[in-house]
Amino acid sequence: MPKLNPGDQAPPFALNDQEGHLVSLADFHGKKLLLYFYPKADTPGCTKQACSVRDEREDLASLGLAVVGVSPDEPNRQKKFDGKYGLGFPLLSDADHAVAQAYGVWGEKTMYGKKVKGIIRSSFLIDEGGKIIGAWFKVKPEDTVPKARLALDIAA
Repeated sequence: MPKLNPGDQAPPFALNDQEGHLVSLADFHGKKLLLYFYPKADTPGCTKQACSVRDEREDLASLGLAVVGVSPDEPNRQKKFDGKYGLGFPLLSDADHAVAQAYGVWGEKTMYGKKVKGIIRSSFLIDEGGKIIGAWFKVKPEDTVPKARLALDIAA
């Protein structure tokens, strides 16, 4: 599993969002992007993370930062998650976890005492040219936005 670091080129992606629209990394060329990976829509940690992003979305947009979430969930589950919490940003379906693998966030983890394969909650701050400014693996749900803000302050 590759581990991406600041300065690395972000791997390209093109995935369907909760509305069935194809969203790619190229769509954000010229903008900064907070790309975060979460294990499963509408679970406690993922809801906490998504709602914290939702609550800060306008402030992040004023800083020129777009936000996209990625999980293995199918688009219809993503749509229900978005509708239930009024998230209002793209939630991408990486059902075959190819993008998660490219970002080094698909791997073995322990859940309830058992080893399983899945998304390792992580986030990446990507600059206007597609380079990674910040990479956080095993990030706590509530730390996704603060870590991105701190990296933006440092990069400014």
